Amino acid sequence: MRTKLVVVAIAALGLLGAKEAPKKAAAPAAPVAVTPYLTPDDLDTYKVLPPSPVPGTTRYEADRTIYLQTRKLEGTPRWEMAKADDSIFGIIKGMSCALGAELTAQNAPKTHAMLARVGRDASVVTNRPKDIYKRQRPYLIDEGNICIAKSDGLAKSPDYPSGHNTWGWTVGLLLAEVAPDRATPIMARARAYGESRLVCGVHNLNSVYMGWVNSSMMVAALHGKEAFRKDLEEVRKEVAAVRKTAPAPDAAQCAAEAEVVAQSPY
Repeated sequence: MRTKLVVVAIAALGLLGAKEAPKKAAAPAAPVAVTPYLTPDDLDTYKVLPPSPVPGTTRYEADRTIYLQTRKLEGTPRWEMAKADDSIFGIIKGMSCALGAELTAQNAPKTHAMLARVGRDASVVTNRPKDIYKRQRPYLIDEGNICIAKSDGLAKSPDYPSGHNTWGWTVGLLLAEVAPDRATPIMARARAYGESRLVCGVHNLNSVYMGWVNSSMMVAALHGKEAFRKDLEEVRKEVAAVRKTAPAPDAAQCAAEAEVVAQSPY
């Protein structure tokens, strides 16, 4: 299974912000094609990222050490955050405390639409190196519990680089750009979202780090696209308006989240 971020399109279609399921199930919506901003010729991160760690190297052994050390976090608040962060489009809602407002599909449709397109780009730049290196996930190398169910699909999905981290770091970078006064808490939450993959035990340390690098390259390339820059300016205005009108997130919950985010998992 390759990384698929097209689920972010769900947010753009207005399903992410729903508070409860309808009493009567609606007919499934027809798939909506989401066009990425980048073309295959714009960026090949495989040619830039360092090779995946191999047995016998320092990087490989460091990955194993971090995986084994972080198993002790099972049952802690950090473990619970890691479980929640497994949702690949949950990062948008997860940024509410850091941003100071929740961006829903209803109050920020342009933001969700832009992120849906960016999600397609993130899939492309992640899947190519993943499919080439085919690195195993850490729990397949060393014993230990992970924060989600082990499945054949997860086991067949390569580890390097992390698609979750490519995506989460991208959301952080873009939100920090449109709300620069909140850049520090936004990027701290994006870091924690990435480190949740270490805590969960589904990605290695190098895969997390290279997910961040992967994202940074992609965001730089996106800024070279006029369509992206135009959409980003609209998002900047939309986010500013939401921050003025949306209710503030629960202060107690945000304080608890900040305490967990500030803790280093390794």
